Amino acid sequence: MIQLKNLFKQFGGRMAVDDLTLQVPAGEIYGLLGHNGAGKSTAIGMMLGQVWPTSGEVRICGHDVTAHRRLALQKVGAIFESPAFYDYLSGRHNLEILSSYTAATPRQRIQEVIEWVGLTDRADSKVRTFSHGMRARLALAQALLPHPSLLILDEPSDGLDPEGIHEMRQTILRLHRELGLTILLSSHLLNEVEQLCSRIAVLNQGRMVFEGTLAATKQHEQWVRLKVGDFARALTQLREARLVQSERDGKFIALAPGVGTDQVVKLLVERGMPVYEIMCEEQSLEAFYLGLMNGTREGTPSIPQAPQSPDTPERRHVAGLDRSVSDRVSRQHAGAPLGKARPEPE
Repeated sequence: MIQLKNLFKQFGGRMAVDDLTLQVPAGEIYGLLGHNGAGKSTAIGMMLGQVWPTSGEVRICGHDVTAHRRLALQKVGAIFESPAFYDYLSGRHNLEILSSYTAATPRQRIQEVIEWVGLTDRADSKVRTFSHGMRARLALAQALLPHPSLLILDEPSDGLDPEGIHEMRQTILRLHRELGLTILLSSHLLNEVEQLCSRIAVLNQGRMVFEGTLAATKQHEQWVRLKVGDFARALTQLREARLVQSERDGKFIALAPGVGTDQVVKLLVERGMPVYEIMCEEQSLEAFYLGLMNGTREGTPSIPQAPQSPDTPERRHVAGLDRSVSDRVSRQHAGAPLGKARPEPE
């Protein structure tokens, strides 16, 4: 559904996306993780044709976004950046107007998406009366209007309270389960990603530092909490027996490959050291993520310059594509589009 190949984006002297290559297969809920400024929104902007890449290839649903944006995005719905609406109009009227900028949408379809996101009781209320969570659901309703097969969601839970985060999570899971949508979401809320995604990519300073399944994030060092009378002495004995690789915080040990906790207990007891507690620590996504960030920040290499594509007339023409094409997929982040009359208040 999504293919990025050797993708670069440079703003002045700063590399926002640095040689990004990834694939999102159909049927996945795929998480794009990273700190603020890691390049997540820039990468999504290039997927939606809102940001022009310095070089590289972006293909959505089998089509090159830069060359065939309309075809690439015709079955894509998205929330990109901050949702914005006409506050003085109802939620339903907003959907009617915004969808009309690209193609007329039947009233029945508008009602369907309103029901999908749980806004039935408030669809005819003015948006100025909506909570932040209701605005987020209205943005999701707009993204669903074109019967998408792919949803791209940039920080869908940003700014929501715990109840709103829970509702958004359940809605995303239901859309995936019942409509079979492929979903790419960016986030820095690790707990949400852990509960939603089957596969993730982690960005740091524009570079991808990990890509794989959530299960793979738990297959690194196995930390074990060990409580004994003399931790330092126990550690020395375990190292001499080559049962551990490392330790941390004076209470955790990392077992050597193929070693079980039973071997640790057996050796220590045989050498007269009582074991009061031994317990495997399942690595959370947060621990894995922080380990990645700490590892990649040590001795960060200088950022190479991206290769430049030739500035041909064809390239200049593609770069100037009318952004109104398929802007149904990302109109959430814009107010009244340029050249459109401001709708009358209800």
